[in-house]
Amino acid sequence: MSEIATLARPYAVAAFKRAKDGGTAEKWSKSLAFMSAVLRDQDIVGIVNNPKVGKNRLSALMLDICEGQVDQEGSNFLKLLVQNSRLALLPAIASIFESLKADDEGYIEVEVLTAYAFTDEARQSFSAKLAKTMNKNIHMNVTVDTSLIGGVLVRAGDKVIDGSIRGQLQQMQRALQ
Repeated sequence: MSEIATLARPYAVAAFKRAKDGGTAEKWSKSLAFMSAVLRDQDIVGIVNNPKVGKNRLSALMLDICEGQVDQEGSNFLKLLVQNSRLALLPAIASIFESLKADDEGYIEVEVLTAYAFTDEARQSFSAKLAKTMNKNIHMNVTVDTSLIGGVLVRAGDKVIDGSIRGQLQQMQRALQ
């Protein structure tokens, strides 16, 4: 995974600089998300990974699929990725781009797994505590995962806060071994 991030980072940084200079970060964000979604389709992945499909044909196919969803800059970016055989990096590029955008705008995307659904009041309170802890505004995505037994698991970038019962039981098990 770190190799993919290493290869994707220069493209994401270049796209972010271009988006910031042009004031089009939101447009780039949507374009990259759409292109990444296209590359999650197994049929498209098969075509991208097929050595018999030439770069020109692949570029034309991707541009046809993305027509109306991606502007000229996005199309040029897509062509660049195809020509450099880096199209498979698009999901990682989109993810790094979103991290750069969030950092620039002063917020952080946080994935919260919880054993039970939050009430609105609990969600606001938890979000406020996370914002204070991380010194940033929080965009929180909450998912219920009953396998946690109780508590929460928080992922914010490369930080993980495991306050789940399952996590505590696993720590206890390791300590006893």
